[in-house]
Parts: sequence; structure tokens; C-alpha cells
Amino acid sequence: MAEPGPTTLGDLAFEVRSKNAGPFWVTMELFMRDSDGYGIAADESFLNERTVAELYGVDETEIQMFRIPSLNVVKISFPRPVSQASLRDRDIHSGQHHVPLAMLPVPAADGTREQ
Repeated sequence: MAEPGPTTLGDLAFEVRSKNAGPFWVTMELFMRDSDGYGIAADESFLNERTVAELYGVDETEIQMFRIPSLNVVKISFPRPVSQASLRDRDIHSGQHHVPLAMLPVPAADGTREQ
């Protein structure tokens, strides 16, 4: 039997999704199952503009993050790498942009990233 992999943000979330926020922006939302999961996703030392910039190859100064504790939601927006429906657009609805975020390993109990 295979050993289970690291716990990811997607494991702690009710839903992780991405969508267009107009033809030039992508929005991703992490709907966390509970306040514990939200605490991990909202932790600025773990999930921040630099982390998102590294995951998506975008300028961290253009990333907007919104933490909404009353809903256990973290919302992230950034400019699309190419405009919607342009010649090089491979995901017209931005429906697959959430996958790297959902697969991000969360910190282990000792504060390190799980491997």
C-alpha cells in the first residue's frame, strides 16, 4: 500500500476554485472547511504574495489577497498571463488555474512544509 502524500490546501478545503475576474484578471478562492484550515490558509507566513508569485510566475506586487475570517475564505486575484480568448490563451475561463494552489503542501506541525 502506498504511503499517503503530504497534506495540501486542497485537502483542508471544501472547495478551491479559479475563475475569470474580467478578461485580464484571474481570481482564486479557497473555501476552507473550518477555522483551523482557514488559520493555515490565512497565515501570511505560509500563503502570501511571494508564494503565489512563485506558483504562477506573476509579479508579486500585482497580487491582491483578501482574507475573510467570517467565511473561512481566502481570495487571491492577479493579472492573467495572457488576456482571455487571445491567441495564446489555453484556459479561456481560468477554470484550471487553481490546481497549483490546491496542491500546495501545508506546513507540518513543526512549521516545516510536509514532503
